Amino acid sequence: MNDGPAAGGGRAVVRTWSAVAALLAALALGVATGRFVLPAPPRADAHPRAGSVPTPGPPAPASGSASPTGTASAAGTASTGTAVGATGPLTTANLLGPAAFGPYLDTGRIRVTDRYGDGAYANAACSGEKTLAQTLGGPGAHFRGLVTGTRTTPDDPTQAADNADQVAREVAAEASSPSRAQNLAERLLLEEASCQEAAPGHWVYGRTMTVRLGPAVSASWMGTYRGDLNTTGTAPEGKEPCGGIAVLRSGTHYAVLEVDACLGTAAMDRVVRTALSQL
Repeated sequence: MNDGPAAGGGRAVVRTWSAVAALLAALALGVATGRFVLPAPPRADAHPRAGSVPTPGPPAPASGSASPTGTASAAGTASTGTAVGATGPLTTANLLGPAAFGPYLDTGRIRVTDRYGDGAYANAACSGEKTLAQTLGGPGAHFRGLVTGTRTTPDDPTQAADNADQVAREVAAEASSPSRAQNLAERLLLEEASCQEAAPGHWVYGRTMTVRLGPAVSASWMGTYRGDLNTTGTAPEGKEPCGGIAVLRSGTHYAVLEVDACLGTAAMDRVVRTALSQL
């Protein structure tokens, strides 16, 4: 039987004495300088042990606010301000006017048509076309049409007889409290968000964009994309929309705004902000 040290034992002793010597040298230096710096451990350039690699933190959140569908808002779109939400009765003065389209359209050709009551409110076949009362059970709302033609549908003067003449249409109402208005707006947005997916070749809404002007003043909107741009069942990335739809809330007021004019992202954002600040 061999009573000598195990293979490699001598090297282990040498390494141990080397480490002790280094530690003593560090302590002596610390006494002289007032700073104690321990020497680096042996083989500092070796790979870390399995499981010792730092775990990356969670990815940075997307700029903007998440929509009720979980889709993040586009970068730079969301902003938080100090605007105070509406508290008084909603009137036609709270509805969007032709001037909001000034930089993009000939506002002299836009006519305003108003009515009060119930009816279809800019919802699409993919979400199930219903009246506002069928969806929310409300007593009535203000309907406004922005049209360029002179002919409107017989049963609703806010809708152009020719779709090409419809610039926009807004339906707005007031709730009993700000929290109730928020709840109604969220329900309306969830309904429209079902149109963010459609069979390839069918028009589709894009991702949800969020605008906040204050704690109780916010809007969410989605751009509209033609069917020939929908090749995967969802809106294409990097393409401009052609109009869109927005759900707005300001205090006790809430509204749905459908923009039929073919506006891109920047123009839609501007129009939605204007409608929100006026609501």
